[in-house]
Amino acid sequence: MAEEERDGVTFSSLDAPLGDGLEVTKRALVDYADAVADRLVPLLAGRPLSVKRVRPGQAPFMQRNVSKGAPDWVRTAPMWSEGSHREIQQVLCDDRRTLLWLANQRAVELHVPFFRVGEDEPTGLVLDLDPPEGADFPVVVAAARLVRQALDGSGLTGAVKTSGSKGLHVVVPVGGSPFEDVAAATRALAARTAALDPELATTAYIKEDRGGRVFVDSTRSGQGTIVAAYSPRIRPELPVSFPVAWSDLDDVRPADFTVTTAPGLLGDRDPWAEALPEPQRLPADLVAEGHTIPIARVQAMHEGKRRKRAARESGGG
Repeated sequence: MAEEERDGVTFSSLDAPLGDGLEVTKRALVDYADAVADRLVPLLAGRPLSVKRVRPGQAPFMQRNVSKGAPDWVRTAPMWSEGSHREIQQVLCDDRRTLLWLANQRAVELHVPFFRVGEDEPTGLVLDLDPPEGADFPVVVAAARLVRQALDGSGLTGAVKTSGSKGLHVVVPVGGSPFEDVAAATRALAARTAALDPELATTAYIKEDRGGRVFVDSTRSGQGTIVAAYSPRIRPELPVSFPVAWSDLDDVRPADFTVTTAPGLLGDRDPWAEALPEPQRLPADLVAEGHTIPIARVQAMHEGKRRKRAARESGGG
């Protein structure tokens, strides 16, 4: 089988299946990365990348450390890994060539934090809307409109994109605030969103406490990541995380946007760059409110321990 080369990257097995059950070839991923590189690379540049890769016959896996044998032109940044308690080298995808190399590695999902290496302030926040099992997409759209209402009430604006899975991401570019304040503001916005319609939305981190409501996830700050706009997801046909105008939310479904359809829908436009507002200052009252709200993961950990203890005590009575 003849090898192909683009921008100094030599590709292999382009016409083989990308991964199990994905219904696309590796070429589809590479062609997509090539088609959207000018819009995707600026969203990745300077940000330590976490990628989710696939291999035929293997379960998908998340990778933060750069692959062994990576070309010397692949830039990396040293980052501390809480999981492995050591410093690792994470890829910085600053150009088209690196993006193509990642596609050749079958790196499907591209996850980025809200900071750039060498900068000490976050660049944004996200409210990640996760629908309950079996819910239709309009339920998530309704929750996104609540988020927009909460943002309006706080003097902020955001842009919305599909997650590429079942949910939506509402992203708010920010500037001039430390990580702790941005995380606090995110918690406050989530709480304000859920308060607008407690039967539709919840901030309950523990799944069984959500009661069939949309989860407004405020935890993706600090070292947390979200899948970048235009990144594919590991699902059949490779849907992508795609920008949607607020006015179009009722007319779309996440499956509308795949590595095959998205380039044609984009044309020469960059709707995410068009939709994102300029970085905004966080209101002091929002930050102060957020600092009174416990961090969801920590609260859930304590609650889980409390429930286990209560179950033990009741069982041993």
